[in-house]
Amino acid sequence: MRLTIYAILLIQLNNFKNIKTALILAGGKGTRLQEVVSDVSKPMAPVNNRPFLEYLLDYWIQQGITKFILSVGYMKDSIMNHFGDTYKVASIEYAIETSPLGTGGGLLLGSKDITETFLLINGDTFFEIDIKSMYKFHLIHKSDWTFSLFNSKQLDRYMGMDVDKSGKIKSLLSKEEGLNNWVNGGVYIINPSVLKKVEYQSGSYMSLEDYFLPSLFLTDTSIYGMQTKGKFIDIGVPEDYYRAQDIFLDY
Repeated sequence: MRLTIYAILLIQLNNFKNIKTALILAGGKGTRLQEVVSDVSKPMAPVNNRPFLEYLLDYWIQQGITKFILSVGYMKDSIMNHFGDTYKVASIEYAIETSPLGTGGGLLLGSKDITETFLLINGDTFFEIDIKSMYKFHLIHKSDWTFSLFNSKQLDRYMGMDVDKSGKIKSLLSKEEGLNNWVNGGVYIINPSVLKKVEYQSGSYMSLEDYFLPSLFLTDTSIYGMQTKGKFIDIGVPEDYYRAQDIFLDY
C-alpha cells in the first residue's frame, strides 16, 4: 500500500534520531570586543574565568552533540591548544582558514565533508534552544535550512525576518524594513545539500549574512524559522560581554 506523506513523516518522527554534529564558526577577529578582550580570539574570551567556547560546547553536549567541527582562523592556536581533539565525551575536528574566509566561507570550509543534517552555531553567541524540538520542527516543515529566532527590537544589530504564521521565512529584511521583531538567533539546522546551491570560489571571503543567505533565498530552498524565548547572549560588544558574566553563573 502506498504511504501518504503524513504516514512517512510519522515514521520519520517515530524513528527520530537527534543531530550529532555541530559546526561552530570560531574564526572571527572580534574587532568590537578588542577594547576589553585583546589577548585571545572572541570565542576564547573569558567568562567567569572560563573560555566562552567551553560554555557552548558544554551546552550542546548536554543536548546530544557528540562531534564538533570548529572553523578557526584568527588566533587559532589558542583554541586548538586548549581543546585538542576531544572535549569531555565529544570529538573535535578543525577546519583551518589560511586566510580570512568570513562566516560564509568558514561554513563551506567546515562542512565540506558533512553528509548528514547538522547544527551550525556562531562562536560568539549563546542561544538556549532545545535541539530535539528544533529538529522535529525542521522535519515536520520539510525545511532545508531552519533558523532559530528570538524577539528583539535591535534591528540595527540583528538580521530581521519576515515570517508567516507557519514559520516559513518569506524574506530577509534590511535593517530599515522590519515588519515584526523576529530576528536571527545564530543557531541553524542545515541539510548539507543546500550548500551547493550558492556559487562560491574556494578560498575566497564570503559573508553568511550579507551574501550566502540572500543568495540562498533566490533558489528553491525551503527555509523556516522556529521562534523561541530561551536565553540569548551575543558577546560581540563589551556591554553584552559583561552581561554574560551574570548569565553564565547558572552554567
